[in-house]
Amino acid sequence: MHFNSSQISLINRAFTHAERLAETYFRLSHKEMKAYRYEVKTLEHLEDHEIVDRAFAHLCKYHCQNGKDDFQFFRICLQDDRILNAVERANSFIKLVPLMTYIATHELVHVIRFNSGESDFDAPLEEKIKEEEKVHNITRNILKPIAETDLKLVIDCFRDQYNIGDIFN
Repeated sequence: MHFNSSQISLINRAFTHAERLAETYFRLSHKEMKAYRYEVKTLEHLEDHEIVDRAFAHLCKYHCQNGKDDFQFFRICLQDDRILNAVERANSFIKLVPLMTYIATHELVHVIRFNSGESDFDAPLEEKIKEEEKVHNITRNILKPIAETDLKLVIDCFRDQYNIGDIFN
């Protein structure tokens, strides 16, 4: 199962919205946010090692060297099949837009924390588990002020027992 074009459009809007929310929460200018290099890829465009069966999305970290400009960036790897399956199984209780808003916000919190040095992408497993809980808490705090019924349901459903933005590579 892959996202169709209208779903991809909704996902793009969810990430744009999540960027604005993260900018506000972390008190970043739009220019500062853009300095945190990341891209979003859907299942159709992922490499084999970027496909996982334990999360809706996860991050991969890459280093680019092109002569004078060396940098790192993160790829947010969306697992279309898992996301669409969850929406389908939830029988209209969980809708795609609020779920993607949560996922996008969660993954962007990781990107910001890794890029700012607040967290270490290559930390030992025990630290990654603690970091994941911190990111879930921050994500909930970012989304609480704007949470309407559908988003509140997503926040409640994915409280502590799920790893939506799994970083355990």
